[in-house]
Amino acid sequence: MFVPSKEILRNYALVMIDFALGGGTGIKEKEVVYLQFDYPALPLALKVYKRILEKDAYPILKINDEAFSKLFYETAKDHQLTFFPKKYSRSLVDTIDHRLYLMADRDPLYLKGADPRKIFLANQSSRLLKKWLFDKEDKGKMTWSLCLYGTPGMAKEAGISEKEYWDEIIRACFLDSSDPLKDWRQLFNDANSIKQKLNQMPINKIHLRSKDTDLWINLGEKRKFNGLDGRNIPSFEIFTSPDWHGTNGKIYFDFPLYRYGNIIKNIHLEFKNGRVVLARADKNENLLKQMIKQKNADKIGEFSLTDKRFSRISKFMANTLFDENFGGSHGNAHIALGSSYHDCFQGDPKMVTKKQWQDLGYNESPEHTDIITTTSRTVEVVLLNGVKKIIYQDGKYC
Repeated sequence: MFVPSKEILRNYALVMIDFALGGGTGIKEKEVVYLQFDYPALPLALKVYKRILEKDAYPILKINDEAFSKLFYETAKDHQLTFFPKKYSRSLVDTIDHRLYLMADRDPLYLKGADPRKIFLANQSSRLLKKWLFDKEDKGKMTWSLCLYGTPGMAKEAGISEKEYWDEIIRACFLDSSDPLKDWRQLFNDANSIKQKLNQMPINKIHLRSKDTDLWINLGEKRKFNGLDGRNIPSFEIFTSPDWHGTNGKIYFDFPLYRYGNIIKNIHLEFKNGRVVLARADKNENLLKQMIKQKNADKIGEFSLTDKRFSRISKFMANTLFDENFGGSHGNAHIALGSSYHDCFQGDPKMVTKKQWQDLGYNESPEHTDIITTTSRTVEVVLLNGVKKIIYQDGKYC
């Protein structure tokens, strides 16, 4: 098994603790960091844990292993699948200031034989926890981030060697740089000019055209474009959470979707008045349809574009975190089915009631699944005055 050098792991820990958490500012002393990691990521977890301590902050650990997850779905009864430790979860949310998850699947398809009904039933039990976490984030009292630790199983699924897989991680995250924090800050500054330009435009509708795709999205009131804020490392996307009601048309996704320990290939979706009315896939179509049957998972929660000039990812990685930030020749576009991001609200999220979120078309769901297309595309917007303007073409923002 390939293990990155101490210098690479140290830089990775610095990026996550001194930059990604805190929205690009890092953690502060005496803050509580909930560090969750898959067991193969132990070498990185140790460096991250040490950096948290060096910053005079407080780590809380949770270690995941695929063997336990697989056993759970094989053995648990319905009442165990839906069990929610309410008091424990409430206390945890009240305690932590940051969440960090180090992903490292030994086998991306480890739940291939699991009953999808059980997976989605267990998924429902996390709804209240998600709400509490979102509420705390909306109040500006918590930040989160994700990153990836490569494994032989992930490299195999991507069709490259483990060394090549890690080379892509290192390049994408600036881990071989003499000052990776400086590089990330510069990238964020470069992206801010595009976000500012988009957010100054009075956009009414977004029109996406590419292979087997002709999709209209209603942006909605009080929306803004966000991204490159430390929530994911790496992150090169600029995204928004539109009003789900106004999504119409069809979209094709050429990148495979790895979800719930399975792979879904060549996805076609069709929307009418905001809801998915047709879902097709060449592989695991039934899983796709069952996923969409979850509460509000038939609605859009996110629309995103990645500029190929920003992205340092050039290979398929068989992992959504990297694949949704793919650059390549045409950049990428992706949508998420399920929950919306409240930080795409142009205003103070703390002042918005639950009913107002609903009226504005912000979707709430236990699901949030990003599905990616890397085919050449043109994205045009229609402004409130009816003027049309191309904002994205040839893999980059115009």
